[in-house]
Amino acid sequence: MAVTIFGVEGIGEVRPGDDVATLLLQALERHGPALADGDIVVVTHKIVSKAEGRIEELADDSPDAHRRIVEREAATILRRRGPLSITKTRHGFICANAGVDRSNAGPGRAILLPVDPDASAHRIRLRLQRATGRVLAVVVTDTFGRPWRRGLTDVAIGVSGMEPIQDLRGTTDTHGRILDVTEVAVADEVAAAADLVMGKARGIPAAVVRGFRFQAGDGRAADLIRPAGDDLFR
Repeated sequence: MAVTIFGVEGIGEVRPGDDVATLLLQALERHGPALADGDIVVVTHKIVSKAEGRIEELADDSPDAHRRIVEREAATILRRRGPLSITKTRHGFICANAGVDRSNAGPGRAILLPVDPDASAHRIRLRLQRATGRVLAVVVTDTFGRPWRRGLTDVAIGVSGMEPIQDLRGTTDTHGRILDVTEVAVADEVAAAADLVMGKARGIPAAVVRGFRFQAGDGRAADLIRPAGDDLFR
């Protein structure tokens, strides 16, 4: 299996009320590639949030103004250190500062997470499929840190058209050993791979992942959240 990842160039600045699927189709028509059956369209949450009007005007550009928005958006503050808060969002995500981000937001602004990223992914997928006639999946991403590893990586916060987890429990490894607990977060792997061609500095907020044989289905990014009863650390 060979996987190819194309950055979607030429989307430009996204504004409240824009249709993300239309912007993607216009950019793909200008720069390619044409969508094919089995493609996964990966979109950063930032353009989804902008299109959905999830933009907050800051009273000022101070850390206090940012912190107030974080506290409002967070369901729970888990840890604090200086300006950094580790939070649980209303979606159930554990992330820094409730996903409130000032990068590429413009002066005096912050961008919030979509209200329902799974629903956002679903709307984008349906519009893309209706326009192209292709069978697709859509993944909406955000950038998260990890507790025991340095650096950031993109993860799936919205999914439509694919199962986000490949459940290998009950199958065997190459030595015939039965796998008891192995579940692969394939939607997160797709998100991280797509970020290799995207990025805040490049101005490429979307990508097309081609050649990955995903399991079609009605899964959601919410399925990736570990239930509190299974969490050994909270």
